[in-house]
Amino acid sequence: MRAAQLVSPLVAVAVGMPGLAAAMGIGRFAFTPLMPLMQEHAGLTLAQGGWLAAANYAGYLAGALLSVFANPTPRTGARAGLAGVALFTLAMGLTADFAWWLLWRFLAGVASALVLVGISAWALQRLAHAERAHWAGWVFAGVGVGIAFAGFASLVIGVRGTGPSPGWLLLGAAATLIALLTWQQLSVAQSASTPHAPMRTQRFDADAWLLIGCYGTFGFGYIIPATFLPSLARQLLADPAIFGWAWPVFGMAAAVSTIAASLMLRNAAPRKVWALCQVVMAVGVAAPLIAPNVGMLLVAAIAIGGTFMVLTMAGMQEARRVAGDAAPRLIAAMTAAFAMGQLLGPIVVSVLSSSTHALRAPSIAAAVLLIAGAAILTTSRRSQDAFSSI
Repeated sequence: MRAAQLVSPLVAVAVGMPGLAAAMGIGRFAFTPLMPLMQEHAGLTLAQGGWLAAANYAGYLAGALLSVFANPTPRTGARAGLAGVALFTLAMGLTADFAWWLLWRFLAGVASALVLVGISAWALQRLAHAERAHWAGWVFAGVGVGIAFAGFASLVIGVRGTGPSPGWLLLGAAATLIALLTWQQLSVAQSASTPHAPMRTQRFDADAWLLIGCYGTFGFGYIIPATFLPSLARQLLADPAIFGWAWPVFGMAAAVSTIAASLMLRNAAPRKVWALCQVVMAVGVAAPLIAPNVGMLLVAAIAIGGTFMVLTMAGMQEARRVAGDAAPRLIAAMTAAFAMGQLLGPIVVSVLSSSTHALRAPSIAAAVLLIAGAAILTTSRRSQDAFSSI
């Protein structure tokens, strides 16, 4: 009997939610709310912040490519990644050297990709076999929960006036606890499954490549505000007790959105949900450009935070619809395309960082790419077939 039939949907959520909280909320995005504190206490420049973000995204790309070509079992990838996220987050709090920071952020990116691919494939398969596919919102809400937790921790540390090191150590300890609590459940679940069948030689069809390309536009489209939103807030508001709320709001919107989408859009075609989210996200990306004030920053936090994980969830569900049991490799390829797109964002910002308006041109390009990706998703012939099949 397959593990997907033996593991209850509650266990899938109980493992998947904290696993993604550690991988994405901590391994990927802990740097975002801590960056203003690193600027204030460690003298980090905007350009250096861009390179640290780029190092993490490069690692994320490397981890996704490793998942494509090495094709580890979901359990193996998730467990290795969870251990790595904990280790490399703790390391960030134990040194103040920029070169070491680059290395730790790169390795944390590798680990995060392994967890996202592994947990997504593991949990979605089990929910599908239990006929609880609409519970996916609870699994992917973990990302928002992790982001909100990292944001609240950074907010408290910022208000207390301490440096960023305690924040890194606290988040690293949380990631360690999550790895320990989920380790055994992942092991037990895999032990009852059928042997993992390597799929490295399988070719992607045209529909799979369409998903890969559009997911890449998502990667570049959201990464500018996702990386620099707290720094934008800091430029407008000097008080950390105020600007520090930008990231917790972002995370709470992400957590609530996936659950709401699963309940309200459970019968909608995942590809339609994906396209709609890219349009709303484009509005959020453009909002601070229209009027750089607190209200527009709130619009951006809600519009982007409220769509990026719904979009991720819809993308993973669409990959499973298109590829079936071969979904782990397609998910990995989509994640690699996403990583390539998001890697360009901080690099572009770093190159343009001599100007206080460095985010304007990249943000315009991000909004345009998001709209283009949504248009492709809704107008291609294969997309129309996907819509009519629901």
